[in-house]
Amino acid sequence: MAGFRKAKAEQAALKIGVYGPPGSGKTFTSLLLAEGLAQHSGKRVAYVDTERGTDFYCKAVPSRAVHPEAFDFDALYTRSLTEVLTAVRGLSPAEYGVVVLDSVTHLWEAAIQAYGGNQTRAGTIPMHAWGKIKKPYKDLMALLLSSPMHVLICGRQGTEYATNEETDELKAVGVKMKAEGETAYEPHILIRMEAIKPKRTNELATIVAYAEKDRTGVLAGRSFVNPSFETLAQPLLGLLGETQAKMDTSDESAVKDAEAIAEADRKRAETSASTLEDFGARITLCKTVDDLKALGKTITPQVKAGMLPADVTALREKYQAREAALTGQTVRAPAEEAA
Repeated sequence: MAGFRKAKAEQAALKIGVYGPPGSGKTFTSLLLAEGLAQHSGKRVAYVDTERGTDFYCKAVPSRAVHPEAFDFDALYTRSLTEVLTAVRGLSPAEYGVVVLDSVTHLWEAAIQAYGGNQTRAGTIPMHAWGKIKKPYKDLMALLLSSPMHVLICGRQGTEYATNEETDELKAVGVKMKAEGETAYEPHILIRMEAIKPKRTNELATIVAYAEKDRTGVLAGRSFVNPSFETLAQPLLGLLGETQAKMDTSDESAVKDAEAIAEADRKRAETSASTLEDFGARITLCKTVDDLKALGKTITPQVKAGMLPADVTALREKYQAREAALTGQTVRAPAEEAA
């Protein structure tokens, strides 16, 4: 059984989430980060592109103000969650140092659209079906978080709503990554991108990255104008170690929990059977109703709580049968006993 041990850092790779509205620089910034991380590791970039957003970045564009050179990466063009999961599982950490998902929004939508079961009267997916829908998505997240490769998870920006307690109406309260609800909590760093429009025409927009979450504390609460590898990722590399902590998949966690439950059930069944046998024998040995009642007082609610319902019923029947047998006995006189 696992126990507590002295805490130690077991993160060999950065896990970064990036989200924002259209035109905020998500893809370009992710490519800058991926390129720097790949060069630092001496390995290649595996880029999952669900919207062909990298097409003009894999070729040189001399008129591009920033990074006119072509980015060098290997791409997988698909919106199929199962294809992505299979491809990522097949990546060799010896060859690839960075994995980019762009965008995770499409992969989450694919997981939902793959559902072919019954719907509610309102035309929505029933609550009991969401576990099955989320499973491959959760498996992909667990795989990426456990990977020794750096991971960049890009997502579109969605609106966050909350219910007004007075009117019971939904009200927009902020923005969030548009994906499965727990996705933004998974990476070490969560960056929100924004493009600030220029006041004059023909001027470039100012790209700003806001560090909304940072488990290292280095970037927390800061904003970065025209973010780059040097400002967002490089300061964190010195915090990384040699080993990467492994996160269980939903299947692995389920197996562990199922085995623990089965073992607990087995032990309870053994204890229950032993209790039934012990008290059953003692009930049989009772010679008088008073002896039986005294024994009955020791069969406390705590004792019965540790038994299976069927064994509690069997014990009750033994007690009642012995009680009936003793009640029907003729008590012998002392003289007869002496004789």
